[in-house]
Amino acid sequence: MLWSKWAYKLMLPVSWTTEGLTTIADLALIDPKVRVSASYIWPTTWTKAQLYNLQMQKTVTSHHLPWTYYGPGPGQPWPHFPPTWPLPPWRQTNGFLNDYYDDEGWWALAWIAVYDVTGNRQYLETAESIFDDMAKSFDTTPCGGIWWDKAHTYVNAIANELFLDVAAHLANRAGGAKRQYYLDWTERQWEWFEGSGMINSDHTINDGLTGDCENNDGTVWSYNQGIILGGLTELGKATGKKSYIITAKKIADAAIAALTDAMVYSMMLANRTVEQTEANSRADFLFDNANSILTSDRNTANQLSLIWSGPFEAPANASKHSSALDAIVAALSV
Repeated sequence: MLWSKWAYKLMLPVSWTTEGLTTIADLALIDPKVRVSASYIWPTTWTKAQLYNLQMQKTVTSHHLPWTYYGPGPGQPWPHFPPTWPLPPWRQTNGFLNDYYDDEGWWALAWIAVYDVTGNRQYLETAESIFDDMAKSFDTTPCGGIWWDKAHTYVNAIANELFLDVAAHLANRAGGAKRQYYLDWTERQWEWFEGSGMINSDHTINDGLTGDCENNDGTVWSYNQGIILGGLTELGKATGKKSYIITAKKIADAAIAALTDAMVYSMMLANRTVEQTEANSRADFLFDNANSILTSDRNTANQLSLIWSGPFEAPANASKHSSALDAIVAALSV
């Protein structure tokens, strides 16, 4: 598998690794051959990722774009730290926890996806322990919700959406009192998020909140539209309430209308759109993206790139390839 070759050549950034892991797990759910051929990836990633010594720093631009920089390491050290920045110290991560709650949320969703494929409770318990760390941040901000980071610099959409999404997924997989525990968290978080102001009048979601807890009018990133759909869909399943699905449909339709270009995280939108109760009404959107990738954004080595409408843009990397692959998997799931 191309992703696994990239992943084990060097330790990839957190979002790349979790993105690839989730995509492969989603494909394994619908293809028994992949379930067999990918079986080594789950335990290998679970073991190796926890041992990685992290040298990382994140920053948010004036346009609310998060940039992640990684220090020198084996193979190709990318993305480089800017020359004027002092390198942060290497630090041993605590399992799958680090200084950023969005990273933790991506890991939790990835391990839930792996649990769905394998039924191995080790992966579900890993997600539960990650959630516990995220929950410690809840309501410690001046705005409510959770922080983006443990340095308490920003309250944004993605960390809070991931917190909701993880809780909702766990509610549908835990038994007994745990199920109600996670369901209570999900409903509590959704009540806050819905009233936070980050969902604008167009039913799309801006990047975060100002220091005064107002919508910062930040960029409407595709991943912020996608993750919330997964959380609302899981919440609808857990409660049987159609209101969550109706809200998800509004966000999905608004996002599809506003964000038709292939962006690095557009696969999250496509993938979560599949989870809608009426996903078939959006099948053409998924099929069109998948067909465009296969016909216009693929090289002779079957590597996929960033611009889904083509032409193929070299070099391919794990992030570009797994994003495009996830869109194909979404179409296959309809």
